[in-house]
Amino acid sequence: MSGKTLAELLEQRAGDDRPGLLFEDRVWSWREYVEECRAKAAWMDARTDVRGRAVHVGTLLDNVPEMVFLVGGAALSGHVVVALNTTRSAGELARDADATDVDLIVHEPAYAELAEEVARLRSGTPPLARPGSEGLGSAQSGSTWEDSTRAGFARPGAVRPGSTGADEDELVMLIFTSGTSGRPRAVRVTQRKIAVPGTNLAAMLSPRDVVYCSMPLFHSGAIMAAYAPAVASGAALVIRRKFSASGLMPDVRRYGVTYLHYVGKALSYVLATPESPDDKDNTLRIAFGNEGSSTATGRFGERFGCHVIDAFGSTETAIAISPDPAGPPGCLGRLPDGIEIRDPVSGEMCPAAVIEDGRLLNGDEAIGELVNTRGQGLFDGYYNDPEADRERVREGAFWSGDLAYADSRGYVFFAGRGTERLRVDGENLAVAPIETIVREFPGVVEAAVYPVPDAVAGDQVMAALVLDDGFDQEAFAEFLAGRKDVGAKAVPRYIRISKELPQTPSNKVIKRILAEEAWHTGDPVWWRAPGQRGWRPLTPGDIAGIDDEFTRHGRRHLLER
Repeated sequence: MSGKTLAELLEQRAGDDRPGLLFEDRVWSWREYVEECRAKAAWMDARTDVRGRAVHVGTLLDNVPEMVFLVGGAALSGHVVVALNTTRSAGELARDADATDVDLIVHEPAYAELAEEVARLRSGTPPLARPGSEGLGSAQSGSTWEDSTRAGFARPGAVRPGSTGADEDELVMLIFTSGTSGRPRAVRVTQRKIAVPGTNLAAMLSPRDVVYCSMPLFHSGAIMAAYAPAVASGAALVIRRKFSASGLMPDVRRYGVTYLHYVGKALSYVLATPESPDDKDNTLRIAFGNEGSSTATGRFGERFGCHVIDAFGSTETAIAISPDPAGPPGCLGRLPDGIEIRDPVSGEMCPAAVIEDGRLLNGDEAIGELVNTRGQGLFDGYYNDPEADRERVREGAFWSGDLAYADSRGYVFFAGRGTERLRVDGENLAVAPIETIVREFPGVVEAAVYPVPDAVAGDQVMAALVLDDGFDQEAFAEFLAGRKDVGAKAVPRYIRISKELPQTPSNKVIKRILAEEAWHTGDPVWWRAPGQRGWRPLTPGDIAGIDDEFTRHGRRHLLER
């Protein structure tokens, strides 16, 4: 099926009696799902004020049916779902809600106190309570969610007739960026922004497939790469309340999942679960996502007998790069037409990368920012944030903030976010390739590489590791020494050993927290003192000496958080 809007895709499912939505032990046919969406559309329509402005419904929900009912309802009615991040504090959520003009908040019992606190901070924005497990209810009227939606659905003209009123650029959702490198920004998610990727990915699916969604629906990946292709193809959609590494494969077998969506480190956490002789005895065909390491994607595909597609993209959806199996190891794929790597200062195109034995030799000139020179792609701007729009869109081109470099054949390699630029002893280094190498060290469950300040000038490399056993510094040194793709300046000065890394609900590591903490952390830190070959545990005396060195060189302010 194809459609230019999510509303069109939903209407195409309205007469489909095959299974559409599965949650725990409940099943809705696609016909029943669309009926629920129409009911929620009418419920929102009934709350339109005298000005006729679209209602902005904030959600504090896990991956539960009400969330996807509301999204579909917004698409059918012209109202807007504001997907609030349930892991943020009340103060942060109040600011997010203010910035996105939230009129009311729908929440689950687990988030009742949080919703009430957000409402208090916003001077009484009414939250919707959920008194029981079966349906949401209105704290204002005392009626149940199902009563109020059905009543609204019964009103003549409550729902826009079919898809005739839905424009491609009509707002459906506001979704915040993950905030891994800065403050989250509300991205305008329009009808086409959901329909286009949904239709494209649906080409890999059929109505006989089963799509699995355990990544949070308040982030764009789950909406565009799980929900949307299921709607577009007619494949059944399984939603899990929250991601579980140990629960993923049991769910695959329970529901007959053939396609799953992942983000970030999710595959690494699944791989950390105990292996079983019957790992390949499952229905999974495709795992589609982004930001999985090449090591994790390869191991996952081999262990579970599926094809892993790790694509490059972002919430803004202005730049997309498809993987190319014929490309060199670690590449994202070929640069698409109109996508260039430019120097963020001069605006000029960066020269081709010179790569020898996997090591980038001209990072100073080859590393630049990924830019869509032909426009904004599917990016329809941030909501009421002209400053952020100007930062991203300059002279008609979209500047992604993502660093990369490309070889002479056009194969592009991710180098890190704009905040992860490393300059060690006068040489620019790419974070992502170092991180990929570190992840290949035996026993590493997860790893993050990031810049920390040097006492004299520039940066030093720091790595945070999650290990399945203790840290063997001699083995690690031997491992790096045997790699031709690791230059001396890329070897980490500091190594932090953690039980877990700070991450977003979509399993993206929040490196700014790691960088801010640097070596001032409760976790064990190993360091390689200047002139030394190996690492040793960092002591309080070492920390005092390092900090004093920053003071002597007038750079102590760089350690302040």
